[in-house]
Amino acid sequence: MSESQRFQLGTVGALSLSVVSSVSIVICNKALISTLGFTFATTLTSWHLLVTFCSLHVALWMKLFEHKPFDPRAVMGFGILNGISIGLLNLSLGFNSVGFYQMTKLAIIPCTVLLETLFFMKKFSRSIQFSLTILLFGVGIATVTDLQLNTLGSFLSLLAVITTCVAQIMTNAIQKKFKVSSTQLLYQSCPYQAITLFIVGPFLDGLLTNRNVFAFKYTPQVLFFIVLSCLIAVSVNFSTFLVIGKTSPVTYQVLGHLKTCLVLAFGYVLLHDPFSWRNILGILVAVVGMVLYSYCCSLESQQKANEASAPLSQAKESESDPLLSVENGATILGDGVDPKAPTWNSNKDLHA
Repeated sequence: MSESQRFQLGTVGALSLSVVSSVSIVICNKALISTLGFTFATTLTSWHLLVTFCSLHVALWMKLFEHKPFDPRAVMGFGILNGISIGLLNLSLGFNSVGFYQMTKLAIIPCTVLLETLFFMKKFSRSIQFSLTILLFGVGIATVTDLQLNTLGSFLSLLAVITTCVAQIMTNAIQKKFKVSSTQLLYQSCPYQAITLFIVGPFLDGLLTNRNVFAFKYTPQVLFFIVLSCLIAVSVNFSTFLVIGKTSPVTYQVLGHLKTCLVLAFGYVLLHDPFSWRNILGILVAVVGMVLYSYCCSLESQQKANEASAPLSQAKESESDPLLSVENGATILGDGVDPKAPTWNSNKDLHA
């Protein structure tokens, strides 16, 4: 199996793990929050991250991955920013209608595209932009029901979008800059995320629910679902970093909207949630956008691979064809260039 095939297989595995674990945790948390009345989402997230760190520490002790320390300030800033973005998303949901909160989540993709274009000079083709537009339109039809605006809620949503975009872009950039794996980055940033949310979580949850997380009655059923949610969260957190590291922040957001559509469908089938033709139409349009996005991304990846392999194939042809080598050598000598100079350097520079 070639390196590119292994990379593609790893990417498919990461995407699949992310979808399965995310849909599972949403169903588990829905039972915990809606059925059992445990509405302390931010505090629960801090427990998720704490269990994730403990699990990775055990994996490190078992030598399943290698600890690779790097810039501590970058790790601390990244971890705290991630924790803040989660808290702001929860605040956005608390101070806005569900419809406006869904619009906030939809705004993350265009904001990510804008930031990567401005600060990382990344180019998105028209076909990619078109497919993302169809995707966002479909998810908007399926999920956005009411749009009730208020100043504080809008400001919190803006902060949530910006911090989430920056955190996800940093996830990809840090892994590439410091050459660390998703596991290594998650292991080092988890404590900062967990501490941030553990400090602000009870306060935010109290503000949003008017209830005290420490005064809640923890029955065996509630404890079972909390433990189950924390265990699934290990897979969710790991797959999140894995997907962003192997693909891009935009692809991760596209995957997130696929999860939204699956959650709607599973909610209707398993939990008998209300479902309308508008939901069905929106999901179908979103799926079309996702298929187009995947197709356009695969085409562009194939084109880049072909462009990268072209100079290598030309170099091999020149080495295997004596006549071509002689002709090129004669031309170089005729131009008054050192005959010891590599024949194909200029051509490689043009392709680089």
